[in-house]
Amino acid sequence: MCNVPKHLCAVCLLSWAGVLLAAETKPATPRIDSIVLAPVQPHAKSPHVIWYDDFDGAQPGQWKYLEPRPDSPDASLSDRQALGGQGRSMECFYPKGKQGIGNRKIVFGDCPIGRPLRKGERFEDVYWRIYVKHQKGWTGGGPAKMSRATAFVSGRWDQAFILHLWSAGDVLTLDPVTGVRNGRVVTTRYNDFDNFKWLGNSPKGKFPIHAAEESARWVCVEARLKLNTPGQKDGYSALWIDGRLDTERKNIDYRGEYTQHTINAIFLEAYWNDGSPVDQYRWYDDFVVSTRPIGPLTAAPNPTLIRTSPDDSAAWEVEIAADPQGQQVVWKSLSLPTQDTQVAVRTTTGAFSGAAAGKSSLPAGPMYFCRVRQRSTTGAWSDWSALHQPFVVAAPTP
Repeated sequence: MCNVPKHLCAVCLLSWAGVLLAAETKPATPRIDSIVLAPVQPHAKSPHVIWYDDFDGAQPGQWKYLEPRPDSPDASLSDRQALGGQGRSMECFYPKGKQGIGNRKIVFGDCPIGRPLRKGERFEDVYWRIYVKHQKGWTGGGPAKMSRATAFVSGRWDQAFILHLWSAGDVLTLDPVTGVRNGRVVTTRYNDFDNFKWLGNSPKGKFPIHAAEESARWVCVEARLKLNTPGQKDGYSALWIDGRLDTERKNIDYRGEYTQHTINAIFLEAYWNDGSPVDQYRWYDDFVVSTRPIGPLTAAPNPTLIRTSPDDSAAWEVEIAADPQGQQVVWKSLSLPTQDTQVAVRTTTGAFSGAAAGKSSLPAGPMYFCRVRQRSTTGAWSDWSALHQPFVVAAPTP
């Protein structure tokens, strides 16, 4: 025991301060990595869906992806990461100092190249959705290119218009381009920058998808391209992240009076203009192209939630809300041991409340959102995460 008066014992004071600081320091805020998918997703049978690929190899016709260009090799399929914790995903690899490896290109409708899906149809309003995951500790902001929708007009790969889904630091942005002047396509090759007219890429999105704290979990990314009425400036595009509108573009003139070709190709991309600062990976999964809004994955009425890897924690808790603001909490888990990285939403693992009070499963209808926190080994709780990882529940079979 120290015999020096407390007001004189700097060593004791510093020691006590260290103990208090250790007890009060909050651990990092975790995330829900993903939700286990219901066995059948609605995209598999919807007449509005142009293409659906879960990258597990179950869908027939994988040859329908456009043949890769020498400067844009196809992505590998990997079983290291998969939405819902099982299956495979499309893998993009970024060697240090390199631009990235991994692309997939789907063509459809009136596309004059490749073997288009639903050949000859015209598509003037298209949605596409992917789930995106960056490896834990992702660094360097975002690769410039994630995806794009375009219209090819000949075998030269010249384009009437493009909607780029690109990075802007940690966030994403929509960057539309037209290759039409006075009703005529003026581009003569792929990415004909000399003949592009850029239509404005602000405001940027808000969600920091490339930030390290959002790495190591699946993020739902959905975009829309609606062409303008020929001769009018009423085109539209939008981006949703985790079920929320992230940014949009209004009153866009994508094609002037040009009508010969419509939206006929969507690319998933990896290209990083400046090169990656380190070796790292990102993955895409559950790729859907549709003429109607798509939304997040569909889960079972008693879904299983998978959390991100624990960071020296002792326990964790999760809540599910039926609204993006978290005002309608419908289930809250018990305190879960850190070794359990999954939890099934049941009465034995938590309590149903609000619109789900008295029930033993989540009702179909709402879009649900998750938030999670963890307790450190010293007893301090992290902040609750923002509401994320949206899902809907499969309707009961009649």
